[in-house]
Amino acid sequence: MARPVRCRRIAAYPANWVFTPDQKTEDSVVLQLDEYETIRLIDHLQRTQEECAAEMNVSRATVAGIYENARRKLADALVNGKQIRIGGGVYQTADSQIKEKTGMRIAVTYENGEVGQHFGRTEQFKVYEVENGAVQNSQVIDTDGYGHGALAGFLHNAGVDVLICGGIGMGARYALQEMGIELLPGVSGDADQAVASCLAGDLEYDPEASCHHHDHDDHECHHDHEEGHCHCHE
Repeated sequence: MARPVRCRRIAAYPANWVFTPDQKTEDSVVLQLDEYETIRLIDHLQRTQEECAAEMNVSRATVAGIYENARRKLADALVNGKQIRIGGGVYQTADSQIKEKTGMRIAVTYENGEVGQHFGRTEQFKVYEVENGAVQNSQVIDTDGYGHGALAGFLHNAGVDVLICGGIGMGARYALQEMGIELLPGVSGDADQAVASCLAGDLEYDPEASCHHHDHDDHECHHDHEEGHCHCHE
């Protein structure tokens, strides 16, 4: 039986998630968050591999392997002019440190500026950091091929408190509930406006929306519904 992979602890999210060369290209490499963390600690902060391993809560051998993969990807991108995208990986956040800085996090299934309508197929989330009822920062994060079952864990690891989406299946609903993530489904339209409406307390959503019947017109706002009450504006 294969040994389970221990989650690698990361202390902070990157300030930027995508780096693109001057010359446009469709080729890219994906630097996973645990790989990014080894670059941040070893190359930027000048930690030893032993110190990096202690901070990430893994063995030195594991750090060495992650770091080697990260350096190989960066070399490929620099030499061959590829875009660098950061996202995914087997990691957990140092929640107590990150939460102090960011307050509440709202994630939206994201597709070309709109709220994505299929949770299980989403390739990107836009994550908004909210303090004192206002958005302070937002970033688009790649899911890096995560499927239905892993997306709830992906959001949990990203410190997300609320998810806004279109259609979503029952299995994903249960997983989000277990992770303590509030769900606001059945939403369509501009992603930024959806978050603004959520914070204002007038987001129109359908708590019963699923991937099979999420394309209703004129959703009603169910803020008093037991399952659909939105806490974004409180």
